[in-house]
Amino acid sequence: MAVPKSKQSKSRTNKRFANYKATEPSLVKCEHCGALKVAHRVCKNCGFYDGKEVVAQKEEKK
Repeated sequence: MAVPKSKQSKSRTNKRFANYKATEPSLVKCEHCGALKVAHRVCKNCGFYDGKEVVAQKEEKK
């Protein structure tokens, strides 16, 4: 079984995690209403996905 010859320093260990960066989601225009939405998700504004209404929106009464 392989065993390390000496202890790895904290700075050397932490270098492994230094390149991780959170990325912001890529946004695309909704084909139906034109609002920005996350790709491959139902539009929160109109409820359409792939040209079909998936989520029925409530009508606002004034």
